[in-house]
Amino acid sequence: MLLAFVAARGGDGHGRVASALFKTLAALVFLAQSAGARAEGPAPEVVVSHPLARTIPRWDEYTGRFEALKQVEVRARVSGALEKINFTDGQFVKAGDVLFVIDQRPYQIAVDSARAELTRAQAQAVVSTRDYARAQEMTQGRTITARDVDQRKASNDIARAQVLSAEAALRNAELNLEWTQVRAPIAGRVSDRRVDSGNLVQGGQADATLLTTIVTLDPIHFIFDASEADYIRYARSAERPKETSREFKNRVSVRLADETEWTRSGVMDFMDNQLNRRSGTIRGRAVFDNKDYFLTPGTFGRLRLFGGDVSALLIPDASVVSDQTSKTVLVVSNDNKVIAKSVSLGPIHNGLRVIQSGLDAKDRIVIGGLANPMVRSGATVQPKEGEIKEAPVAVSDR
Repeated sequence: MLLAFVAARGGDGHGRVASALFKTLAALVFLAQSAGARAEGPAPEVVVSHPLARTIPRWDEYTGRFEALKQVEVRARVSGALEKINFTDGQFVKAGDVLFVIDQRPYQIAVDSARAELTRAQAQAVVSTRDYARAQEMTQGRTITARDVDQRKASNDIARAQVLSAEAALRNAELNLEWTQVRAPIAGRVSDRRVDSGNLVQGGQADATLLTTIVTLDPIHFIFDASEADYIRYARSAERPKETSREFKNRVSVRLADETEWTRSGVMDFMDNQLNRRSGTIRGRAVFDNKDYFLTPGTFGRLRLFGGDVSALLIPDASVVSDQTSKTVLVVSNDNKVIAKSVSLGPIHNGLRVIQSGLDAKDRIVIGGLANPMVRSGATVQPKEGEIKEAPVAVSDR
């Protein structure tokens, strides 16, 4: 309208000025149109490919904790003053090693006393046996009454019983003396001493003094909880020829919090007989070799258990666009328009990202050209066919 107005004013006294202004405005419009045409430019080129459709192993992952196969509390079995401690806190000990020594003198005296009592009982038994034998001989000549014979027989039986009682008392005294040497019941790593030398310890009761603890380290257990849904899926798979972890030691892998590779392999050795009614989970257990004693009871880890083969779509991990709220993949439509599809990601398999949902096998995903800022949702692009390749692996995921 401005150009038309200027043209209409061209016939008055300002004609020459209006004509010059008209030419200037026309030139500006031409330059703006030329700049707009140059700004649009050609559509950006991208490399596209269909996702790889593969049958891959499904790995179920669980967080759990390492536990010792055996954990023993070492307590005093007799009371007394603690005289010696024969280990360094945290060292490895063998089964039978003497860890603590309690004052043996009272128990040695008890052994000597029990041995003397046994000697007295044995001597008395010899006399009673001879008296009873003589009484039996005298019955033939009718020089002794039956009552006297019975009394001597009873005395002999009592004497023999006293011998047995004295022998038991001696064994008990010797056992108490033996228990003054507190030995390691299992081989493993010992904790710190809970009582120092010179202290009195209480033994032989429910509140016996705790001296230390010992745990085994090789092998070591890993305890985890599986969901009810996973348990049902495993139970369904048991209906097929594949055996469950109850009947067959299925292989598993584990990694620690600072590890990225599944380098530690073990086997399942236990699945509980019922689900926890409160949590809706079932307890599982795996066992791992730990010859370097690196794995420690109480350490958290992540376990991977084979859950069967599944069909999956694989794409390069670089094709996934991430923001704070979602993961998207750019797809090129039939009319070469870019569409952003929200996806759910799975693990990495053979160098490619597993897409659990959000993509179709027929989709043409952008695998090259994502660095161009013009390649965004809604843009028109020039697609070129590319190829997605799996990375070779030295060891099978199985």
